[in-house]
Amino acid sequence: MADIAALKSDIQRRMEGAVDVLHKEFGGLRTGRASISLLDPVQVSAYGQAMPLNQVGSVSVPESRMLSIQVWDKGMVKAVEKAIIDSGLGLNPAVDGQMVRIPIPPLNEERRKELVKVAGKYTEEARIAVRNVRRHGMDELKRAKNDNEISEDALREYSDDVQKLTDDYVSKVDASLVTKEEEIMQI
Repeated sequence: MADIAALKSDIQRRMEGAVDVLHKEFGGLRTGRASISLLDPVQVSAYGQAMPLNQVGSVSVPESRMLSIQVWDKGMVKAVEKAIIDSGLGLNPAVDGQMVRIPIPPLNEERRKELVKVAGKYTEEARIAVRNVRRHGMDELKRAKNDNEISEDALREYSDDVQKLTDDYVSKVDASLVTKEEEIMQI
């Protein structure tokens, strides 16, 4: 039975991780002022793999409505520009040598709605992550049942516990989206 307790603990930890990732991604949706964390979700295709933007250049905030990135490798400038454009953040970088400048557009109604859509996309990814953890947990429980480690009644009870955890974490994800939408629309 200790194995089942460890499984439930692992499921809860992984679901909490999905919520934490969502909050980190929401942190990148800073709306009024330039913030380095705005670029946290941006992944650059560099050296044959996807890398966080801060691993290919120095990100700074020279003024309240501007971000700049000093790209370390001159050959990566175009990849950085493309990653920012493709990020879905609605930013238009301007390249100046090895420096990429990103003006932060003022928040009009259209921009706010775009940010809400991005927040919705992040939320759906978090829901999927939580459900994938649930599926993995259910598979482990079924394996334990097939290996005669737990009974049919225990399988049903543990499955109900996993579903309750899933429902709780999906509710947390949804509540986070509502809070973020309110924040975006009020600024």
